[in-house]
Amino acid sequence: MTNKTILLIFLSGIFFFACQSSKQEKQPEQFETISTPTGNWQLIWNDEFDYNGLPDSAKWSYDTDGNAWGWGNNEAQHYTANDTANAHVKDGLLTITAKIDSAGGKRYTSARLITKGKGDWLYGRFEIKAKLPTGLGTWPAIWMLPTDWEYGGWPDSGEIDIMENVGYDPDTIVGSAHTKSYNHVLGTHKNGKIYVPDSYTGFHVYTLEWEEKEYRVYVDDQHYFTFVNEGTSFAEWPFDKRFHLLLNLAVGGNWGGQKGIDDSLFPHHFYIDYVRVYQKAE
Repeated sequence: MTNKTILLIFLSGIFFFACQSSKQEKQPEQFETISTPTGNWQLIWNDEFDYNGLPDSAKWSYDTDGNAWGWGNNEAQHYTANDTANAHVKDGLLTITAKIDSAGGKRYTSARLITKGKGDWLYGRFEIKAKLPTGLGTWPAIWMLPTDWEYGGWPDSGEIDIMENVGYDPDTIVGSAHTKSYNHVLGTHKNGKIYVPDSYTGFHVYTLEWEEKEYRVYVDDQHYFTFVNEGTSFAEWPFDKRFHLLLNLAVGGNWGGQKGIDDSLFPHHFYIDYVRVYQKAE
């Protein structure tokens, strides 16, 4: 056995141990009920990714509808469904992979997972522990969209961005709100930013606490953005209807591709350790 082979085995062992150690940080009884400065929370939905294969079909679906029109952002990827090359679970992690692999007239493939119809909520605390990809052209996101679109199409029914990051600005995490009155098309969108220089080398917990009067966004329980219910109309606060979660890794697009796409860096991997949804305890 060569020294190189021994080194590869050693490094693989370290990665596997790190994944397993992450899982062993808390036993289920330790995170089913949690207390934060904003109150007590009870677990109502979660995926710990403690299985192998495709993402659990009882909890996740694949969103591919927007492939035909670039998702409204001129994105460069084609999202696949039921393809372990783009979304798979192993060693306690969900991995979303963007790769060079032409499909649907696009140069890249990736995955966009949603809980719609399998996890839809009005208010709550949403915790997602993840490690991000990085490099020119990457655009990972953890976010929420309305399930029923009762106030109309985007942005009238709202959008909650828990975590967005673009590869040309890798140390910056962005949390945002989009509504009829506040959105990037009008230049009125509201967001917050936080510096996380190791977002792509280590795992962090990206959290949304969504209540009737406001929602708050955190990284590792550090609060950095609040969007307030002004008490006016749905145009300012459409967040009184049920929403669902999305996890995706886009390539390029109006934001992610502003400084180009570096093909030499592919494939890119977006690692998710767990997703936990809590309800405020009485």
